Amino acid sequence: MADDYILSIDNGTQSVRALLFDLQGQLVAKAQVHLQAYYSDYPGWAEHSAEGYWEAVCEACRQLWAMPGAVRERVRAVAVTTQRGTVINVDGKGLPLRPAITWLDQRRTEQLPPLGPLWKAAFRLARVDGTIRYFQREAEINWIANEQPDIWQRTHKFLLLSGFLNFRLSGRYADSVGSQVAYLPFDYKKHRWAGRRDWKWQALHIKPAMLPDLVQAGSVIGSITPEAALATGIPQGLPLIAAAADKACEVIGIGGLAPHIGCLSYGTTATINTTTCKYLEVTPFIPPYPAAIPGAYNTEVQIFRGYWMVNWFKEQFGDREQAAAQTRGMSAEALFDQLVNAVPPGSMGLMLQPYWSPGVRVPGPEAKGAMIGFGDVHTRAHMYRAILEGLAYALREGRERIEQRSGTRITELRVAGGGSQSDAAMQLTADIFGLPAARAHVYEASGLGAAIAGAVGIGAYPDFSAAIQAMTRQGRVFTPDPAHRKTYDELYRRVYLKMYKRLQPMYEDIADITGYPQTS
Repeated sequence: MADDYILSIDNGTQSVRALLFDLQGQLVAKAQVHLQAYYSDYPGWAEHSAEGYWEAVCEACRQLWAMPGAVRERVRAVAVTTQRGTVINVDGKGLPLRPAITWLDQRRTEQLPPLGPLWKAAFRLARVDGTIRYFQREAEINWIANEQPDIWQRTHKFLLLSGFLNFRLSGRYADSVGSQVAYLPFDYKKHRWAGRRDWKWQALHIKPAMLPDLVQAGSVIGSITPEAALATGIPQGLPLIAAAADKACEVIGIGGLAPHIGCLSYGTTATINTTTCKYLEVTPFIPPYPAAIPGAYNTEVQIFRGYWMVNWFKEQFGDREQAAAQTRGMSAEALFDQLVNAVPPGSMGLMLQPYWSPGVRVPGPEAKGAMIGFGDVHTRAHMYRAILEGLAYALREGRERIEQRSGTRITELRVAGGGSQSDAAMQLTADIFGLPAARAHVYEASGLGAAIAGAVGIGAYPDFSAAIQAMTRQGRVFTPDPAHRKTYDELYRRVYLKMYKRLQPMYEDIADITGYPQTS
């Protein structure tokens, strides 16, 4: 068993990776197929070919088997982790009826299914009626049912991307409990589909038969079919093990097993998570997401399009560094780190509020991004550092909300995602949080999390705790600089925490005048 491998398939927003891990958590081989993140026929839409996802999975797997060390005979199981909230309608043969609607999509519908009078009264009394309407408007289920009723009538199953790939690999309509992060009739407290009297069945145009079976992470979904084996090169009959969504897998891939460990993800969406066995709403009436560990919860606070802003900056203002890196044959990240380090902590008073895409309640749906404190000394280097600092401030605020609601102090930080590869970003994170920040020992942390579920599923370890202990460890640790920490602490408390409250009325005026963003 020491020589056994787990195949992780990680279908992210930017690429699909086929990853082979050994049972000590070492990455043995990797193949990557890049994706166009989405295409948009109309403003705010974000779609992707559903078959295109499957074809990219097949291509990544086929490339993997040509890599040194990728010995198929040693693979004992397959596990899938994917981006969250991307949905696919399939017909009775399992074929997509329309393009996938990705998690980046911003369409909404105003034709809302009516709620019963008792539910309406209860939500009004609890002052969450606006949140419920937001849920209904944002639900892809309701948009498709209203705008494409012919598609909805022909829909046999409504699947997340993870469930779609599980079906293509095993022939079974099943998905992991740990992948259920979307506008679905899911009971986040009990980790099952909502009971028949739950308000979500009234709020959404969907029937129970249209949903897949739910399987606990670390359990067998099925086995690789002959058709999938032919398309991917994965040995026929291998067990397909339920993993979890990419963020949940990332948390266990960096060792986030306890509530005192804050797990930061510097990805397209920036998040801070802890793992707890207690149901805990960090934001009232917003449920915690299911963890990759059965029965556990992730107390997530997210900054939607968080590190997307970093990529936005690089695309808009980083041509010089990217061209220089290509000419010198070096990593562009190193040059961007030089850009950050050319500016003192605090960016000489330039402060960013990173609400490029607002949330449901915190911040409110009227929120916008803001950068204040400009002077004639500021350059694009100051802007870049201010973006990184603003994201870290927002996640520190999330940490404090988690601590306040849970009663448990976060004393350690683990960081994963593309942004974790920047030494400058890691150092300013440690400085702003005032805590040591440890990088994961492998970059592919979400893939490792899926491999951990796979290892548990084949019995290589008795439980997730043992598997995480054996397969994860810290990489480089960044410790806070006392002087930098003092500067950041004052800016955070005296400026950052006041920005949203003071700017909120103006955000509402902007929305009222321009109609963007729509808030009611």
